[in-house]
Amino acid sequence: MGKTNQLESILESLEQADALAGLQEATEALQNHFNVDHIAYHWVDSAGDQYGCGTYSKDWQDRYIAQNYQRIDPVVIGCYQRFHPVDWKQFDWSSKAARAFQLEAIEYGIGNQGYSVPVRGPNGQFALFTVNHTCDDDAWANFSENHRRELILIAYYLNEKALEFEPERRPEAAQALSPREVDAITLLAIGYNRAQVANTLSISEHTLRVYIESARFKLGALNTTHAVARALSRGLIVV
Repeated sequence: MGKTNQLESILESLEQADALAGLQEATEALQNHFNVDHIAYHWVDSAGDQYGCGTYSKDWQDRYIAQNYQRIDPVVIGCYQRFHPVDWKQFDWSSKAARAFQLEAIEYGIGNQGYSVPVRGPNGQFALFTVNHTCDDDAWANFSENHRRELILIAYYLNEKALEFEPERRPEAAQALSPREVDAITLLAIGYNRAQVANTLSISEHTLRVYIESARFKLGALNTTHAVARALSRGLIVV
């Protein structure tokens, strides 16, 4: 089976999952698909309950919880402050506690490279999808560049499925975006800058700004990045 067909098969199985075990199976299949050290998906639902699935060892999970490492984990802290996918090198690892945490994580088999996609769902739901591996910077840069779009897509597939398992879930009402607003936000979501978006849509940057501001208003977003995150989490755009 080709790589593209293999990924489609994994996502189809995820879509058909009817229990949390299906998310765990998906992370294991994705680890094999991308040939990386670890895949993890962790989320806090709208009631504040936490769940997780992935390929980190039980020893590391137990250690992480026992030490309450989420207080000092630069990935968790950094992703709470962001709405866009981010390479771990962009986080602040300068503190003594963060450096000690990283060294211990590596001892437990966590790779030196990582890429995380923060996801915000309705009613305060927050999730984090992470790919983690051991390699040099050049190899990781190539991996991230080649798979960025797929990783964002997978993060939102996982989150959409996780939301289905929330008790008494009430879908959040969403104001529809116009076709042009969808086009603009979608292109921004896949990494185009404003000039590239305007050129692709054959409109001026001024007209593009109008579309973006209109979409931002409809989504109740603080800024453009927040608008992209909300449009993705509500299923208004797909990348």
